[in-house]
Amino acid sequence: MEHDVVIVGSGLAGLRAAIEASRVSRGRLSVAVVTKTQVMRSHSVSAEGGTAAVLYPEEGDSFESHIYDTIKGSDFLADQNAVELFVHSAPREIIQLEHWGMPWARREDGRIAQRAFGGMSYPRACFAEDKVGFFEMQTLYDTALKWDNIAFYQEWFATSLIVEENRFRGLTAIEMKTGELHAIKAKSCIIATGGAGRMYTFATFGHSSTPDGLYIAYKAGAPLKDMEFVQFHPTGLVPSGILITEAARGEGGILLNAKEERFLKRYAPQKMELAPRDIVSRAMYTEILEGRGVEGPDGMSHLWLDLTVIEPEKLKRRLAGIREICVKLAGIDPVNEKIPVRPVAHYYMGGIHTNIYGATPITGLWAAGEAACISINGANRLGSNSTIECLVWGRITGEAAAKYAMENGFSSSFPTEQAEKEEKRIFDGLLGKAPRINPYEVKKKMQRTMESHCHIYRDEKSMIEGLRMIRELKQLPYMGVEDSSRAYNTNLTNVLEIEAMVNVGEIIVTAALQRRESRGAHARRDYPKRDDQNWLSHTLIHYTVEGPELSYAPVHIDKYQPVERKY
Repeated sequence: MEHDVVIVGSGLAGLRAAIEASRVSRGRLSVAVVTKTQVMRSHSVSAEGGTAAVLYPEEGDSFESHIYDTIKGSDFLADQNAVELFVHSAPREIIQLEHWGMPWARREDGRIAQRAFGGMSYPRACFAEDKVGFFEMQTLYDTALKWDNIAFYQEWFATSLIVEENRFRGLTAIEMKTGELHAIKAKSCIIATGGAGRMYTFATFGHSSTPDGLYIAYKAGAPLKDMEFVQFHPTGLVPSGILITEAARGEGGILLNAKEERFLKRYAPQKMELAPRDIVSRAMYTEILEGRGVEGPDGMSHLWLDLTVIEPEKLKRRLAGIREICVKLAGIDPVNEKIPVRPVAHYYMGGIHTNIYGATPITGLWAAGEAACISINGANRLGSNSTIECLVWGRITGEAAAKYAMENGFSSSFPTEQAEKEEKRIFDGLLGKAPRINPYEVKKKMQRTMESHCHIYRDEKSMIEGLRMIRELKQLPYMGVEDSSRAYNTNLTNVLEIEAMVNVGEIIVTAALQRRESRGAHARRDYPKRDDQNWLSHTLIHYTVEGPELSYAPVHIDKYQPVERKY
């Protein structure tokens, strides 16, 4: 099969890239979107709270403010030239979505409304009640369907990238409906598969969110970057882990411990509930560890998110989705009852290493959205910056991949031996071989290991043990697939996902063990201070047969020198 541009992933970044590649080429390029789900099942639909952009500088906001908020929020590990590009590009994407039909919430004067988010010095999160991701996805998918040159391969599972002499040539993917493995020849590719996903037991991600996109890029020779930085969102609903958006606090909600204290006055006296996520999550976890949590189901201690302080009609209008989630999944009406919450794995600051335009070190390969580490988020992402990052770099990479495809023809030969090797690995090595160990037990053990040994607080002894356990899982002969059928063999795709999860788990713990400091979301009890002299650098993780190989790269700093973060 042949396409000019192939995009792996159909979330916000993938759809925005497909539209831009089509626009730049005026529909002349053949664009493929390969996604293991149906398009509107991509995890981007679950984004809730807001999308950041400076829309009203005449009212007090500014590009400089958004830039500095993002850099400070990143604990000064963000590349400042990338942040500047990001902030200046963001308003264009908000307006573009509106032109395509996005139903943004409105102020009384009819202009786009914005709400407060953690770590931001101005309310700059544009929103559509609390279903932002769903409406953004719907808007982009409707727009993409207007382009006849975009082909959607829904429920196709990408298994490998085909790279020859460090140049992208194509990829292999399983058509889940038939079980057939296809080779897709292409001039350029964008990986937009999201982050590492459900690596922890208590997580906001859907079960389809796994790091296969990261893993196939890593194996093909694109290094991963800053994978030790895992964001824990402060408010996961107990016991399900479903996200309770930061917008709930932006609209006035407060956090309470078992003594009904607003405990954040001890940790972030200025910003309180609207401090950055790493600070709020650590504060909450500390409260629980020190005995000020509320005993919950299955021994899961929690704190309270109190939305009863918000005017009921405002809550019903602005947080309708959150109210519905609480009523249906916890039997709680937040209009008059407190919500049980605790920190939950939510986002990965790390991803595929790229330059500020989303280009990887492999010629013809780009990455966008959470799959990429560009890096604007550094050691900690501010809420409402992720959806706009997807839109900004969806556009940038879509344009770049299209221009590359227009300037370069297909190679005269195609390395079919790589596709054949992948076919043998899957169908001879995995399919129909009864596993000696249940792969789903391996997944549970891996998730529990990450939860116990590489969570909000970390230390050397615990991470060494966690790394040993994950490497043991890597060596187990578990990779058989008991189901030998071809059509919709989820056992096969699950095993491929688990393979990616175990390998990426090893990467996260290896990188975290080596970073001997505390910065942003990476909090080490044995190295509690930030160490700019030795660790103001990005971690690069390269694939080798023996395991992850680490190196380090400088952070791009323009005018904002690192200072102590205070909120």
